[in-house]
Amino acid sequence: MILKSIVITVFLMVSFIGSSQVNMDDYKYIVVPKRFDGFRNENQHQTSTLIKYLFSKKGFVTIYDDNIPVDLSIDRCLGLYVDLIENSSMFTTKTILALKDCKGEEVFLSQEGKSKNKEYKGAFNEAITEAFDSFASLSYTYVPKEEGNEEEEPITISFKNDIKKVDQKPDLKKEQDRLVEQISTEEIQYYKDRTPIETDYKLAKSPVEKKMEEQQATKDDQSFKSMEPVQSDNKREQTVSTPKVSNGTLYAQELPNGYQLVDSTPKIQLKIFKSSMPNVYIAKGDGRDGVVYSSDGKWFFEYHEGNQIVKEELNIKF
Repeated sequence: MILKSIVITVFLMVSFIGSSQVNMDDYKYIVVPKRFDGFRNENQHQTSTLIKYLFSKKGFVTIYDDNIPVDLSIDRCLGLYVDLIENSSMFTTKTILALKDCKGEEVFLSQEGKSKNKEYKGAFNEAITEAFDSFASLSYTYVPKEEGNEEEEPITISFKNDIKKVDQKPDLKKEQDRLVEQISTEEIQYYKDRTPIETDYKLAKSPVEKKMEEQQATKDDQSFKSMEPVQSDNKREQTVSTPKVSNGTLYAQELPNGYQLVDSTPKIQLKIFKSSMPNVYIAKGDGRDGVVYSSDGKWFFEYHEGNQIVKEELNIKF
C-alpha cells in the first residue's frame, strides 16, 4: 500500500507540473460525459451534474457529451474532455479529474480529492469538490485562434478556357441593306425594297394535309365515343337461388382477424374475415368468395355462380 501511494503521488506531481504548462484559453468547451467509465448508470451519485456545475461556475463553457454544438462536431479539438479517475479504498473515496484533448492525451490532471463519508453521493461530492481545487488558480478566457496565423499558399484562379466564344448577333442594318437596292446618280435614280411584308393571307392547304386532318378528326371522334357509356338492351338479371343447407358441422377456429371453419376431417372449408359490420364476414375458400352473415339466428354463406347468387346455410360452432 505504501509503495502504491508513492507511485500515485509521483504520478500526480509529474502530471500536475506538465498540466500547468497547458494554455486553457485555447479551448472553447469542456465536455462532461453523462456516464463515466466504471459507473453503470448515467449521472450516478450525481457525478456528471456536479462536475458540469463546478466547471460552469469557474467560467468554462461546459456541455454534456450528448449535446455537442455544430462547431465542436466539425472540430473536436475545440474541446477538452473530462475523465473521472477513481482510486477509492475500502473506507476512503478518492477521485482525480483529468482533462484530455481531441487526441485522447491528458493535458491536465487535478490533485486527488478524498472523502471518508460512508454515503456514496456525499463521498463523491466531497472528493470531486476537493479535486476541483486544482482549478482554483486558473484564469480562463477563451481566445479563438486568429485566422492567418498559419502561412497559406496564395490561391491562383485561372480563367483559361472558361470563356467560350460568343456568337455575334446579326447586324440587322446590314441585313436590311441587302434587301434594298438603290442607285442614285445624275443619270439613274433607282430604288427597290425586298423586305418581307406581313400579311393575313393564308396559303391553301394541300390535298394531303386536308386528308390527314380529316383522318385525325375521325380518330378523335371515335375516341370520344368510346368513352361514352354503352347501353345494352340485354339486361342480365341476377337471381338468388333457394337457400341450401350444407352437410356437417363447421367448427370455428379463431384467427387474428377472423376465423377458419373446419369440418370433422378436419379440413378447412372456409376462412372468414371481420368486416365493418357486426356478424358479417368476408369469406374465401375453394374458389368461392362471398360473405358469411347471421340472420334470424342462422348463418348463411352467399357467393356467385355465373349470374346466379347462391345462398347456403351453414351450421357453425363458435
